Amino acid sequence: MIRECKHVLSLQINEKTIIQKLDLDGYVKQFQTFLARQKPVAMMGDINQHYRYIKALGKVQFPTPYSVPNLDRELARIKKQAILSLDEIYAFVSMFSYFNKLSAVGFTEPLISWIQGIEIPDEIVDIIGYFTQEGDINPERDPELYKLERALKQNRRDIKDTLYKLAHSSKLRDYLVDTQVHFNGGEETLLVRGGFNNAIKATVVARSPGGFFYILPQSIAHLKEKESALVSSKEEIVYRYCKEISALFFKWERFLAFINKEYDRFDHYQARVSFARAMEYEFILPSKEKRIKLHDFEHPAIEKPVPVSMNFDKQIMLVTGVNAGGKTMLLKSMLSAVYMSKYLLPFKCDASKTEVGHYKSIEAVIDDPQSVKNDISTFAGRMQEFAKLFNKEDAIVGVDEIELGTDSDEAASLFRVMLDELRKKGISFIVTTHHKRLASLMASDDEVELVAALYDEERRVPTYTFLQGSIGKSYAFETAQRYGVPVGIVKQAKKVYGEDKENLNELIEKSTSLEREMRMKINKIDEELKAVEAKKRKLEEDEFKLQEQHRKAVATLEN
Repeated sequence: MIRECKHVLSLQINEKTIIQKLDLDGYVKQFQTFLARQKPVAMMGDINQHYRYIKALGKVQFPTPYSVPNLDRELARIKKQAILSLDEIYAFVSMFSYFNKLSAVGFTEPLISWIQGIEIPDEIVDIIGYFTQEGDINPERDPELYKLERALKQNRRDIKDTLYKLAHSSKLRDYLVDTQVHFNGGEETLLVRGGFNNAIKATVVARSPGGFFYILPQSIAHLKEKESALVSSKEEIVYRYCKEISALFFKWERFLAFINKEYDRFDHYQARVSFARAMEYEFILPSKEKRIKLHDFEHPAIEKPVPVSMNFDKQIMLVTGVNAGGKTMLLKSMLSAVYMSKYLLPFKCDASKTEVGHYKSIEAVIDDPQSVKNDISTFAGRMQEFAKLFNKEDAIVGVDEIELGTDSDEAASLFRVMLDELRKKGISFIVTTHHKRLASLMASDDEVELVAALYDEERRVPTYTFLQGSIGKSYAFETAQRYGVPVGIVKQAKKVYGEDKENLNELIEKSTSLEREMRMKINKIDEELKAVEAKKRKLEEDEFKLQEQHRKAVATLEN
């Protein structure tokens, strides 16, 4: 049991870390506001079954579930025959009542079989009627309690009337700060000036910041004593109910554990459906294929995102190109889509054209791990994270700025070998880099998808769009100038950089432009081909209609 708890805790900590690394913490917090009670986002069990239930629930309107606290501690106490408080009992009653409501909703399969299969015992159903909507024992079910409630209301009216008369009496007028009844320490009091004891006998309850006195007049002391006695009698009756109901709960302890679990399950479903409706999000069921195909995906952390459309059906994606051009966000978008679909969390995309594979684990090597405290350099920290990957299988890993912290030529050879070895373990990689050396080493590999972040030469800004099958230029000088580095400094840096390397970048840039031009032409041809096919279908339909008309005309003449 302890080992299982540690495993669950470890998963929750790792989940929290990946959520933060992918900038999904705000998204997850927003989703959790739709839950009836707080819980991890992961759902245990068959994901295909969960998906069918969620899709079925999305087709109907259902009542909002009641907010209920975690009841694990209360269930453990019921096993020990403890007496629960009224609030604790009402939390269970809220769940019983909600499932009763669900039985009246017009569900379709598979929901209808599930909900109708939850049969609440008659003894438990009877308990629902004991309570008001506010969670109190319904006095109309108990004559003694009803009598006490009426007596309490009358006594409170008497207290209020007595205080009102005192607050408007002439003998107390000169000492009153105001004529209101003030609640202080749970008591109804009057606020008076010093010397009030010349006009009224009272007990001082507290002093105000202005030096005045909150007093409890002795003329209502007997009424307060009566109220206390009535409240005590009411509490005795409530305790008796709590004792009786707790004993019944002990009898049905296994059912309570079951209904608690089913409430959590339905809560998972309804929160996802309600969240998707509120945000106009879509659900994507992970496929068995190890591929990611996004169409018009929008990362929830970006306020006005450029929709991402990307196809990743190889083992390694290598993203190069312009600085601050969206390479890291592309990496986070791809991993976020995997994370959200893994836990059936909805997101913005074209669901009809989106496909996301299932991976056992999601890893993100994004942050700079350098630590003075732990005496770890940037590169050493990266090596620690890569070393952990050799113990994993069937994972998808995002690595941002893979060349961080060491010599680029040495790192290119090292990472080439490590990536080759790790993908043999079924690990897929999405890597961003400025390594021309690494990109050139891996460009000829059929299992490597090259992606270039594109730059608008005319406007001198990134487009936040991407071109598959190409290596991109970093545009470091242009980026530096865009962010305020003086033009003279940039020109001098270009001279130091050298013409040969600049020529290499120009060749890369021309390759990217050529690829982009080819893609535009291909898209244009595809559109023209679709138009021709549409015309062809139209002509075939017209031909069929004319043949039908001719056949009918001939048949008419023959008759």
